Amino acid sequence: MNRYRTAPAPVPWSSPIPAMTGKDDLDLAAYAKALGHPARVAILRILLEHGECVCGSIVERLPLAQATVSQHLKVLKDSGLIRGEIDPPRVCYCIDPDAVKRLKQLITTL
Repeated sequence: MNRYRTAPAPVPWSSPIPAMTGKDDLDLAAYAKALGHPARVAILRILLEHGECVCGSIVERLPLAQATVSQHLKVLKDSGLIRGEIDPPRVCYCIDPDAVKRLKQLITTL
């Protein structure tokens, strides 16, 4: 009887896994991370529907505190999906159409 365990044979893949280092994959992952919360998806829908909104208008449409909405807006802005223009004392947000177009292109490549 063999006292030593042997490692199981590796399971062969039916197809090779593509390398995940390309710019397209990194961009798609960043967009997916930004869209990884339902509130951020809702914010994008609001902005797509209304064109542009100040933070207060977005807060009125969501069951979230203003600070929470601001954090979600920051994530979306950092990803490049939306832009924010300061019009003191408010910030007006809008979709970045080039970023949304790129996101759609990347999703179709899955």
